[in-house]
Amino acid sequence: KTSVVGTKYRKSILMTAEYLTAFMKKQISKIFSSDGELSKNIKGFNPRAEQLEMAQSVGYAIQNKRPLVVEAGTGTGKTFAYLAPALIAGKKTIISTGSKNLQDQLFSRDLPAIKKALNYSGKIALLKGRSNYLCLERLDQIIAQGVLGDKSVLADLSKVRKWNNATKTGDLTECIELAEDSPILSQLTSTAESCLGTDCPNYAECYVAQARKKALNADLVVVNHHLFFADMAVKESGFGELIPNAEVIIFDEAHQLPDIASQYFGQSLTSRQLFDLCKDINIVYRTELKDMPQLGTTVDTLLKVIQDFRLLLGEGNQRGNWRELFKQSAVKKSVELLQEKIEFLSEVIKIALGRSQTLDSIFERTESIKNQLIRLCDTAIVGYCYWYESMGRQFGLHITPLTVADKFGEQLNNKEAAWIFTSATLEVGGTFNHFCQRLGIEQAEQKILHSPFDYPNQSLLCVPRYLPATNQNNTLQSLGEMLLPIIEANKGRCFVLCTSYLMMRGLAEYFRENSELSILLQGEMPKAKLLEQFIHETHSVLVATSSFWEGVDVRGDALSLVIIDKLPFTAPDEPLLKARIEDCRLQGGDPFNDIQIPEAVITLKQGVGRLIRDVTDRGAVIICDNRLVMRNYGETFLKSLPNSTRTRDLNKVVQFLQNEKMD
Repeated sequence: KTSVVGTKYRKSILMTAEYLTAFMKKQISKIFSSDGELSKNIKGFNPRAEQLEMAQSVGYAIQNKRPLVVEAGTGTGKTFAYLAPALIAGKKTIISTGSKNLQDQLFSRDLPAIKKALNYSGKIALLKGRSNYLCLERLDQIIAQGVLGDKSVLADLSKVRKWNNATKTGDLTECIELAEDSPILSQLTSTAESCLGTDCPNYAECYVAQARKKALNADLVVVNHHLFFADMAVKESGFGELIPNAEVIIFDEAHQLPDIASQYFGQSLTSRQLFDLCKDINIVYRTELKDMPQLGTTVDTLLKVIQDFRLLLGEGNQRGNWRELFKQSAVKKSVELLQEKIEFLSEVIKIALGRSQTLDSIFERTESIKNQLIRLCDTAIVGYCYWYESMGRQFGLHITPLTVADKFGEQLNNKEAAWIFTSATLEVGGTFNHFCQRLGIEQAEQKILHSPFDYPNQSLLCVPRYLPATNQNNTLQSLGEMLLPIIEANKGRCFVLCTSYLMMRGLAEYFRENSELSILLQGEMPKAKLLEQFIHETHSVLVATSSFWEGVDVRGDALSLVIIDKLPFTAPDEPLLKARIEDCRLQGGDPFNDIQIPEAVITLKQGVGRLIRDVTDRGAVIICDNRLVMRNYGETFLKSLPNSTRTRDLNKVVQFLQNEKMD
């Protein structure tokens, strides 16, 4: 009897699940139809078969709590394809994007449009990491103690104080008068280590706490990948409740996930942590514990040791193998001295424990740094890359796992939810193997949805003949001479995407010396301002590197030519890649085919994807690398790119750009 009842119950559940899946499929079809809610309410919306197919797959994954990996080519409309099913499902949803800019765009533009079209009544929230929000306690400290830096920082402080009187969120990106790289920003935000939490005098008005509270109460929360993994790795207390409640987790720009995840499943000790510690102790000494001059002198000594350690890492911006560097006796002695001074600081702080809440919190931070230094000295642990980086006066020491597949795969298996991964660049050579293996994704539905754009007619791909040999003294000059006539024939309207800063600066210098066109160079002004100038200033050329290969959307006539200097292989001496290559060899793999080619393919797809952004766009891509046609692996790259018309003749590029018929 029990067995029969149990069988009927299971059948009932199965029928209910099938009914709900069919019902959602019908709803989605209606929403995306020519007379559906999106067509009626969103200006310029046109039904697309690829978009509907993706939306149906997302709906199925949500209803059946299944993993889904989907590459949606440019123009598919993937944002609406995952938003609509998520909203009508009515389940607690987290959407994670690749950057804060995309996060803001999703929350401020796409979500309101679709929310209104579907008459969605649920609560939505935006949540960023704490470094994006003004810390009221730090603002009070600065007002009381004065800012660090030149007089321009005082002007920035005035802007922030005025803005703070009107803001409701405390999100510093809203303070548009403040430059993105203003030196005051690091003084106005807290870190997980420095935050006093509920003990803070300003906790009731705390912007971070308010944002998290809204997120916990919301039905749909928009985060970014860094914040998602900070939570997953339990790096930030107070946010750990968000992910366990979610039934739907959607990653947009998912190709970035493996590298970001590895940062958060590792450990880092940075100069900012150390300098912030010293600064905060000085503030406590000057305000609350003036009778403890030993605090001040101990911090001054520690600062000198930190600065001396930075000098040992060498001048300029560098990245290297920490295991090898730590073998040097001078470096080892410097680390031991750093440990000794932090240990002494810890003993001094112990004397005053209980007298200041801030100092009690600082003691915990000091103990954490002591443990991180111990871990950094134990370089014998396998399965991790030990590396360091230096940038100006700053440095970072990092321990990064070579794979996150075990940890992330465990989360996928243990949490009953719909996990959806999407991007315009996930597959390599027609498969998702590389992406899925890096994240430990198993038994997921997989879809490749090609762009609806007419690439053969809208675009031309050229790998020029007679390219100069690479790594020679005259390569840069020869490449400049070859490319400039094409750029001038197109009257600018061109991105030149480089794989190194050396090539970027060299080509920009050559173009400026030999052309009247407006040559814009990455780094000379903020990214947003540079893009704005490129779009509004006719006949301009933007010469850039890594940060312009993705997440940049220029439509229409402003951009009709994209030039890429060579295939974007990561330098094999980059410490993290080098460690992964060695680990791959030990496991009997082929690092070039298993790691280097797939990652270069995904990066190249991102760069090429800057060109055609709309159905009316038209233009050419020039890739200055013979390996695409001379090496066997070039076919893997070409197979993964859009099916543009192809040529090796630069004259045909000029003809195409000038709308002339090609022979």
